[in-house]
Amino acid sequence: MARRSEHKGKRRLPTKAEVLEFVQSSPSRVGKREIARAFHVSGADRIPLKALLSEMADEGLLDRGPGKSLKKHGDLPSVAVLDVVDTDPDGELLVEPVSWPQDGPPPRLLLTPGGSATPAGPPAGVGDRVLARIVRTDDGYEARLIRTISASAHRILGVYHPAAGGGRVQPVDRKTRTELLVAPEDGAGAEAGELVVAELLPQRRYGLKRARIRERLGSVRDVGAISLIAIHAHNIPVDFPEPVLAETTSAAPVARLDRRTDLRALPLVTIDPEDARDHDDAVWAGADDDPANAGGWIVVVAIADVAHYVRPGGALDREARRRGNSCYFPDRVVPMLPEQLSADLCSLIDGADRPCLAVRMVFDANGRKKRHAFVRGLMRSAATLTYSQVQHAVDGTPDDAAGPLLDPVLRPLYGAYGALVCARTKRQPLDLDMPERRIVLDESGVVAAIQTRERFDAHRLIEEFMIAANVCAAETLEKRQTACVYRVHETPAQDKVEALRTFLQTLGIPFARAQVLTPAVFNRVLDRVKGTPHQHVVNEVVLRTQMQANYSPDNVGHFGLNLQRYAHFTSPIRRYADLIVHRALIRALDFGDGGLTAAAVAGLSETALHISQCERRALAAERESTDRYLAAYMADRVGTQFRGRISGVTRFGLFVALEETGADGFIPISTLGAEFFVHDEGAHALVGERSGRTYRLGDAVDVRLAEATPITGGLRFELLDQDGAPAVARTGARRAGGPSRPMAPHGRTKPKSAGKVARAARKSPRK
Repeated sequence: MARRSEHKGKRRLPTKAEVLEFVQSSPSRVGKREIARAFHVSGADRIPLKALLSEMADEGLLDRGPGKSLKKHGDLPSVAVLDVVDTDPDGELLVEPVSWPQDGPPPRLLLTPGGSATPAGPPAGVGDRVLARIVRTDDGYEARLIRTISASAHRILGVYHPAAGGGRVQPVDRKTRTELLVAPEDGAGAEAGELVVAELLPQRRYGLKRARIRERLGSVRDVGAISLIAIHAHNIPVDFPEPVLAETTSAAPVARLDRRTDLRALPLVTIDPEDARDHDDAVWAGADDDPANAGGWIVVVAIADVAHYVRPGGALDREARRRGNSCYFPDRVVPMLPEQLSADLCSLIDGADRPCLAVRMVFDANGRKKRHAFVRGLMRSAATLTYSQVQHAVDGTPDDAAGPLLDPVLRPLYGAYGALVCARTKRQPLDLDMPERRIVLDESGVVAAIQTRERFDAHRLIEEFMIAANVCAAETLEKRQTACVYRVHETPAQDKVEALRTFLQTLGIPFARAQVLTPAVFNRVLDRVKGTPHQHVVNEVVLRTQMQANYSPDNVGHFGLNLQRYAHFTSPIRRYADLIVHRALIRALDFGDGGLTAAAVAGLSETALHISQCERRALAAERESTDRYLAAYMADRVGTQFRGRISGVTRFGLFVALEETGADGFIPISTLGAEFFVHDEGAHALVGERSGRTYRLGDAVDVRLAEATPITGGLRFELLDQDGAPAVARTGARRAGGPSRPMAPHGRTKPKSAGKVARAARKSPRK
């Protein structure tokens, strides 16, 4: 395009059409200066150029942007802040500009990954706010993600309560105690006690934050509201888009033998918890009849061939990757795959032919693996058993289902497990003793009991077989030089190890500096405190010393399991990482269709980061849901005395876990006494400055439940002395006028209220 033209020997201004063409085609921000330079307008001619641009703006041909920039009317800026507002039929995220000064509704754009490096933080979801680059395409525009600005910071989940002149929204997040003000015209018809999603509005200088109701989710008293809160708070996808469901019902191929190995004569069995909703692994074991391997065992682990149904690049695959994993709550499962697959076609139901990937492993009498081989097969499960069924059968009380399988199937499984235990004992993986609790709901969805999960040898048997199969998958892919995602767990960071060493010194337990860190080093400490009053606290602190496991295409080993290579292979129904490993094996071993594509290999770093973030999101949602169920269970027991242990120590107070239920609550430091308490971070303790009274992590304490808030999952305790009286009474902290506020050193005061203390404590991350 000509930037300069002459008419009768005089320089002229650009036409409106030329200005519009230049503004639209420019790859960078355009203002009056850039237009003048492009069209060689200088000196006094800049005055009529300014008038021309103002006229075009008044006519609606140009829009003014930030910093005196200009753009064609209706055009989008090159970089913008966008709200994730919906998903398209394929489950892809749709976004709209946060600010849209034009007439009519704002445009909706497809949000795509921004490149090979996925931004840190949880995956974006509906309701989040993102920064994205706006790129013109043949079909219009698309938004390429730069980073997630806020995980729904402008959307708040809460309970609506009518009030004079409108209503209030009480946030469900325990860290957000301030209510939101909702004007009558912004209430969207919400009723008292409804769970709602509120959007923050531009704020006034003073008063409550203003908000409008964007979504009504039903009564907070409804069955299932507790898990629904966690699901919405973490933007976990629930409903499957129509194309995903259509692909599930129409495109799932029937599994035929073809090139598969026929395993249907092998009596493989599934062994799962009583409440298992899917069955993706089956096992078989038998004595090795090879004279060269006397006392050895053959173990077969067969895993559902999800890659047979979920093909790379399809709607099912995109949705499974977006979810990353299944999420498990006491009352429901939010599955990674539609129920037709997760509970039927991909589930190893007894008596039904199912496609599988299986590994045949040969172990010697001491559990050392001699060799292994993978096959893509067709299997038929001989039985669907539970851990308790199997354990009771082996212990001498079999039921009708397990009894016939005791000698031909179950006893050989335990024989092979005994050999693998020998190898495990020699390998010395990290051996933490952390009890797991289970929430039991009655038929109406109310918490009936909190139970400690029993740990049978049947659990350990399956764990050992699955670990062995995962190792085989990683070894095979590494040998074949095929890319995959490893499950990695790094060596603890030195600062955490030093903090552990300092803590152990307070207990008189040596922990040498000049030693190579291995799980066995930590196990020796754990063995030393077993059965002592320090057992609980040392297990907790050792756990906090460890790094968080994640997924990576780069293998750095698995410290906790003490393994050089490890890849998740055994749960492709509920983890996308396992599906990737299946596809990698199919590609490496030339097993046919459904292998890992070149495009997937190129994006493994991005995918590994994404599914690691999805895993953390699920864990947070599951943990918060458990907290709320426990608070609901405890709500009728306010004023009751309990025995517990200090599970966390902060400068704001103490966290206490109850021995009966595992429920975790907070004791504000302002309720501990009139004296000032010093937080000894190295010793994980609060120490009274005057009396020396010490509250240490792991100490057994008696507490009284003072408050339970099911909406937020918060519990507040009151510390008791040996006589059952409030511990603060010994120091005279409680007076007629309320709790005292003694001065701390250098004029610092304790927090004004228990509520503020609790809020501040919850802001400190607990690992």
